[in-house]
Amino acid sequence: MSSALTDLFPHPIVQAPMAGGVSVPQLAAAVSEAGGLGFLAAGYKTADGMYQEIKQLRGLTGRPFGVNLFMPQPEYPGASTGSTGAANAAPTSAAVDVYAHQLAGEAAWYETELGDPDSGRDDGYDAKLAVLLDNPVPVVSFHFGVPKPEVLESLRRAGTFTLVTVTAPDEALAVQQAGADAVIVQGVEAGGHQGTHRDNPETDRSGIGLLALIAQVRETVSLPMVAAGGIMRGSQIAAVLAAGAAAAQLGTAFLATQESGANALHKQALTNPLFVRTELTRAFSGRPARGLVNRFMREHGPYAPAAYPEVHHLTSPLRKKAAASGDAQGMALWAGQGHRMARDLPAGQLVEVLAAELDAAATALSAAPEGGAVG
Repeated sequence: MSSALTDLFPHPIVQAPMAGGVSVPQLAAAVSEAGGLGFLAAGYKTADGMYQEIKQLRGLTGRPFGVNLFMPQPEYPGASTGSTGAANAAPTSAAVDVYAHQLAGEAAWYETELGDPDSGRDDGYDAKLAVLLDNPVPVVSFHFGVPKPEVLESLRRAGTFTLVTVTAPDEALAVQQAGADAVIVQGVEAGGHQGTHRDNPETDRSGIGLLALIAQVRETVSLPMVAAGGIMRGSQIAAVLAAGAAAAQLGTAFLATQESGANALHKQALTNPLFVRTELTRAFSGRPARGLVNRFMREHGPYAPAAYPEVHHLTSPLRKKAAASGDAQGMALWAGQGHRMARDLPAGQLVEVLAAELDAAATALSAAPEGGAVG
């Protein structure tokens, strides 16, 4: 790993930034205080909301931490243009209109209105960047695309280490060419949204497994890699380090912790026998995301269009009402493939347990005879 990042945290353990209220300052602080790298998720927040969370986190820890940004999404093809030739807000596609009609029954059931699908596509990106340049943080990561080279250079001049999520070797190459400091290599096992740079419905279920992806990216670029996807134990961290990663990013493992801001129903569902598997779905947001299979996913997943963030805005009131009414069958229960291994622990203690498991696995590997197997 680049020494610039190595020096930031003692353990090669990164807490994934989970948007939607999960990655709260208390969680990030606990992870950083324990020697990992805690992360705030700026996605779906205003620039001021992000700034206030950064201030709160700085009041809880003096250790390094990161902030994650969602990249602005491109307009729909054929977006209307004004007299100046500039693209106006993309019109709601016919596919989103059809999906809204299908969700009318959900709105009636939860006694709420559907959200406005045209509520914005850039997630306040420019305003958040301005905050992070005026008030630099140690690490910034990006999801859903590659920032412009000048953005990465501005952050570097501010003293910020930059990472970009990739799900394929060609995406990693684009990140290296843009000038980021490292890549987050996200395998298809990961919970939540896949950080694909080009959303293509034809490749929804053709993602690459984490270990295979690490090997492919390692042969494509020279950037340090942070591995993400289904990691729940220290032995798995040892495996990705042995494969060439410099650190491991864990999301679902920290979602279950006591400091996590996840809804109690979401935490319980991770190990509830009622939820036996995960799938990638567009049902809740219009972008491929891995979650526990529930009623909403089964009924609407096959029909959800490739329209992010329109579908996210559309279903937001439904998801909030389902959570408020205690109905896990209508919630977006994001989770990685290792969800059943979740542990209900304080976040700091989880970092310590993972570090001990990692040390034990590394010792076992070093003690194994050359060419032999570890029992």
